[in-house]
Amino acid sequence: IQGEADAHDLLFPLSLAAEGSCQIGGNISTNAGGTGVLAYGNTRELVLGLEVVTPQGEIWNGLSKLKKDNTGYDLKDLIIGAEGTLGVVTAAVVKLFPKPKGKAAAWIGLATPQHALDLFNAALEKAGRSLTAFEFMPRIGVDAVFDHYPQIRNPLTARHDWQVLMEISSTRSQQDAETELEAVLGAAFENGTIEDAAVSVNESQRLSFWTIRETMPESQKRLGGSIKHDISVAVHRIPEFIERAAPIVEAAFPGARPFPFGHMGDGNIHYNVSQPEGMAAEAFLAERERIQDTVHALVIEMDGSISAEHGIGRLKRDLLARTKDPVALDMMRAIKQALDPNGIMNPGKVV
Repeated sequence: IQGEADAHDLLFPLSLAAEGSCQIGGNISTNAGGTGVLAYGNTRELVLGLEVVTPQGEIWNGLSKLKKDNTGYDLKDLIIGAEGTLGVVTAAVVKLFPKPKGKAAAWIGLATPQHALDLFNAALEKAGRSLTAFEFMPRIGVDAVFDHYPQIRNPLTARHDWQVLMEISSTRSQQDAETELEAVLGAAFENGTIEDAAVSVNESQRLSFWTIRETMPESQKRLGGSIKHDISVAVHRIPEFIERAAPIVEAAFPGARPFPFGHMGDGNIHYNVSQPEGMAAEAFLAERERIQDTVHALVIEMDGSISAEHGIGRLKRDLLARTKDPVALDMMRAIKQALDPNGIMNPGKVV
C-alpha cells in the first residue's frame, strides 16, 4: 500500500517496525499504532470501509468510501481491533494523504521526562498537525544502541538522561518544515527546556536519527532478559508514571533496569524492564508475573491501559479479565457470543 501510494505522490501513514513484513489485514485486526499516530491516528482512523467473512461464512460488503455514515451501528469499528475474533478481513478501503513536500527532524537531549512533555506541548502549540513524530527514549536505551552498534553515531556531543526524536512535516516545502522546526527548538533553548539538539541537514541524516530509534528494541536484547509492558496513560501523566514506576520496580526486584520509551503524543509507553547486571536471564524472566503485576497495578491506579497498541491475544486474556470494567467485559462477551456462537474465530483470544 505504501509503495503504491508513493508512486502516486500520496502517503499511507501507518508506520511500524514490521512494515516490511506485516499485512494490512493484520494491521486492521489489531488496530495497529506505530510512530505516525500523533498526526494520523491508529489504523482505525485510516480505514473507511471493510469486507469481512463472518463466522457463518457470509461476506459482509462494507467497502464504503464515505467519511460520514450514521445509519446504525458502526460494524466496521467492531471488526477493527477485534484480533480476528469476530470475522476475517478480506478487503479494505483506506485513507491516503498528500505526501509531505518536506520533512525535518531533530535529535534532542533533555534532563527529564517532564522537559520532554514541555517540549511536546510547545511543539504541538507552534506546529499543530505539522508535528508528525515525537519519540522519547531513556539514556539506557540510547547508550545500548551506541555501545552495541558502533556504526551508529551519536548525533550529539554528549550523552543525556533523556532523548527525543522530533519530526515536523510540511505539505508546502522542505524549507517550511525546517523553519518550523528551528522555531520550536530556538524557543526551547531559550527557556531551558532542552540541553542540546542536532537538526537533520539532509534526508540521509534524518533517516539516521530514525535508525537509532528503530534499533533500540534490538539493542535491549544485548542487556539480557527483558520483561515488556505495552501500556498507556494520559499524555500529561507520562512523567508522573515514569517517576513513580522506577522505585516501585526497584522495590519489587532490586537491580532491575527500567527501559521506558515510546510515543509521547498518544501516551503510549513501552515500559520494558531489563534484568539486573550479572543475573541469569532465566532467573529474571521467572519473575515476569510479579513484575508485570507491579507495573500494571500502577497503570490501573492512574486510569491507564494495560495494552496500548499490541492487543490482548491469549497472553493478556486473564489480565484483561482482572482489570477491565465488568460491564465492558460483559458487553464484549455478548458481542462475541452473538456473532460467533460456536467460537470458531481465533478461539481462546481476547475474551
